[in-house]
Amino acid sequence: MVTLYNTLLLIDGYNIIGNWTSLQLTRDRHGLEPARRELVEALVNYAAHSGYQAQVVFDSQYRKTPSSLEKHSPNLSIHFTAWAQTADTYIEKVCASFFHKTSFTPPRLIVATSDRDQRLTVIGYGAEWMSAQHLADEINLSTHQVRRKQRPSKRSQGRFLFNCLDAESQARLAQWQEGTN
Repeated sequence: MVTLYNTLLLIDGYNIIGNWTSLQLTRDRHGLEPARRELVEALVNYAAHSGYQAQVVFDSQYRKTPSSLEKHSPNLSIHFTAWAQTADTYIEKVCASFFHKTSFTPPRLIVATSDRDQRLTVIGYGAEWMSAQHLADEINLSTHQVRRKQRPSKRSQGRFLFNCLDAESQARLAQWQEGTN
């Protein structure tokens, strides 16, 4: 089944890590790899809950490696830029193709970064901008909503197991008790 996404969310990975206090602490204590993992874990559920096709972009400008794209989940991928390419230049190229409406661009493009120059460029290309703090707030809200949905809607009416069963199971148990199965 092919899923069409109406929104592409591009996340400037290292910019977000540098702007979220929790990720800064992880980076400073344990290094970039654990901070990247923590960011990706936060984004997996958010991307699925929001319905966005999200892509985290990390610089590889100091490593002589080709660019790579890793599919982390159906809604989230991770892009490492090529040698000598920054996340900013990659994001700008995506925004430019969005501006020129190439066939692969979604109807809506959001870029998450707190880089002021990047924000101006993104908006200039007609894409939307989201600050690192706003992304953090959105993720927290999404997490809260998912947890609230997962809570049982009603408490047990008593301390007996029978009261914890769904209606169909209660009916079957009642039939067994009566001997009419």
